[in-house]
Amino acid sequence: MERCNLFEELKQRQFVYQMTDEEQIKKLCNGEPMAVYVGIDPTADSLHIGHTISLLMLQKFQNAGHKAIVLLGGATAQIGDPSGRQDMRAMVTSEFIENNYKKIKENIGRFLKLDGDNPAIIVNNADWMNDYSYVNFMRDIGAHFNVAEMLASDACKSRMESGGLTFLEMGYQLIQAYDFVYLNRKYGCKLEIGGSDQWGNIVAGAKLGRKLNILEGKDAEAFQALTCPLLLTSEGKKMGKTAKGTIWIDKNKTSPFEFFQYFYNRDDSEVEMLLTRLTDLSIERIKELMQGDIRETKKVMAYEITKRIHGKEDADNALNMANNLFSNNNYDDAPEFKVLDGCFNICDILVNCKFCASKSEARRLIMQGGISVNDNKLTDFNYSLYDADFKDGFALIKKGKKQFIKIIK
Repeated sequence: MERCNLFEELKQRQFVYQMTDEEQIKKLCNGEPMAVYVGIDPTADSLHIGHTISLLMLQKFQNAGHKAIVLLGGATAQIGDPSGRQDMRAMVTSEFIENNYKKIKENIGRFLKLDGDNPAIIVNNADWMNDYSYVNFMRDIGAHFNVAEMLASDACKSRMESGGLTFLEMGYQLIQAYDFVYLNRKYGCKLEIGGSDQWGNIVAGAKLGRKLNILEGKDAEAFQALTCPLLLTSEGKKMGKTAKGTIWIDKNKTSPFEFFQYFYNRDDSEVEMLLTRLTDLSIERIKELMQGDIRETKKVMAYEITKRIHGKEDADNALNMANNLFSNNNYDDAPEFKVLDGCFNICDILVNCKFCASKSEARRLIMQGGISVNDNKLTDFNYSLYDADFKDGFALIKKGKKQFIKIIK
């Protein structure tokens, strides 16, 4: 991708949402190579679906010749971002974060080039924050933040409404803001990108950098911020959660088949958006696909996204598995679940295999005719599997038409 077309490409692919200054950002995107960064807190040992959009956005910058920087928040993760929270995030240890840090670096290689020409840089803000004394940090950075403005920001609003915002959490924004300043001074970084839920924190960094530059007689326009819209369902909820939990990038936590199925099961109204934002297919090809059979288009969409994240081999295997299950009734590759402690009650099994989040949900689903055992619909939520159900050594449970699991004794 040529730099002169980058900003237009980002807009066409629905990556552009909030900006500090559109003209300045357009010049940065389409101009000479510069450093741009995205921040991720390593609070889990894998990236998840929510991270993909900002990393794919950063990938476009790298492909256009810009220097991509991923900041893993070894310091900020120990505080916890209050944005959109009703309660304080669980405190995590530095050892926990260090373990996650190593694993997430492996995930990043799915999105960015880490060697060869123009490799991405991965940094840890703990490297510059751990030795920054509290007094000096508050004098250097804290003096430039207005508490009233912070409390009025979206980042703090939810925690304020619940009456639980702590001074520790307020420090999160100060550190993230300083990260931008640090990266600007060390790497010449001029742009921070991220999801729209981070707008308050991201723009705080741009404002801090401008204030410090003005005090030092430098260019105030050197700090710009750009966010992309979050991946949302047709109901306006964040994508990436199912009854089985979070959809992870690490295939040991979410298999490529489960990943494929998650996207194949998306609502029809979401298909064009997902094709546009998460695949490399041309806009012309996407419009062509949207004119065809929506089920086949969804299959292409799920395949292309799986291929982009997990590679062609895993995507091919996931597609073949799906075809065997849904077209050929071949259940050899269906995921398996071993019955726990001899518990054969259908509601218990549905909860234990994470087809349902609770027994009440399992009962409701059964009463609605949404569960079958070996193609026989259940209506009794007190039903227990018995020996005759385990044909060929397993009982096949279906949830709706698209989710299968083999129950093993």
